[in-house]
Amino acid sequence: MDQDIFVVIEHLRGQIADVSYVMLAGARQLTQDTGGKVMAVLLGHNAQGLANSLAADGVLYIDHPALAEFNSDAYQIALASMIKERSPRLVIFGHSSIGMDIASGLSAKLGIPVVNSCRTFTADGKFVSQICGGKIMAEGDLPTPTALITMVPGGYKSEQGQSTQSATMTAASTPALDGIRIRLKQYIEPDTSDLDIARETMLVSVGRGIQNKDNIELANELAEALGCAVSASRPVVDQGWMPTTRLVGKSGKRVKPKIYLALGISGAPEHVEGMSDSQVIIAVNTDPNAPIYNIARYGTTVDMFDLLPVLTDKIKQAR
Repeated sequence: MDQDIFVVIEHLRGQIADVSYVMLAGARQLTQDTGGKVMAVLLGHNAQGLANSLAADGVLYIDHPALAEFNSDAYQIALASMIKERSPRLVIFGHSSIGMDIASGLSAKLGIPVVNSCRTFTADGKFVSQICGGKIMAEGDLPTPTALITMVPGGYKSEQGQSTQSATMTAASTPALDGIRIRLKQYIEPDTSDLDIARETMLVSVGRGIQNKDNIELANELAEALGCAVSASRPVVDQGWMPTTRLVGKSGKRVKPKIYLALGISGAPEHVEGMSDSQVIIAVNTDPNAPIYNIARYGTTVDMFDLLPVLTDKIKQAR
């Protein structure tokens, strides 16, 4: 059994997803114990340039027109061939719609166990997964001889998986990619008439704890006093209280503001994936055990409806 750890790089339209760097950072920690190498696996077409920022010992690259865009069928065929040929200790995917699609299919195809929602790895080679929306952390031994992992952000910083030195690239064997059942027809672009929250340096973000649409005005008033924008978690957007352009999380925007003020947000993994790289996270949640406090630098369990009017007035006076 090889002790190398494969990290499947997630990319879309020429951009590497931040979770790819998080996975590389986690893999690096594991190899300090196993003695194996961190091998980035890059599937694409004329996409060699994407490997330049990857903190890996090497890059296994498959170039094929069928891999120009993400295609679950093509990815599974390519990765199944690579895993059979090289027998890595672990193959790590992002816990995203892309990563879960590939990992679940490969697990069934190859009969390899898959461990979902890993957040960190311990020094003795164990995994720590967050379940029940991040309210429970489960620890266990990594299955042998080969296992598939889906990884959530939050346990490592994306900067830990980035490098300015290009890793050695090796062309991996390309399997037959004919007869693919799925093909991309078009991208449906999101509405761009609203501001881009991914570019904001400060965000006031509201979650389920805001209770109703009328209460969002309290967040708007605070954001206006601070000179920033309001964003939201999935429950707020699903209720139609805010547009999808303001959604932070796995199915929304990934943001990296200097300050992220989370109001009534529990900190579910789907939301944390989109904001864990914020420089300073401040949480306001009456539940002291809310998962958001696992990543927040500052926090308070004061009721936001008592806090926001006072905070807004104080900021207005200070300005």
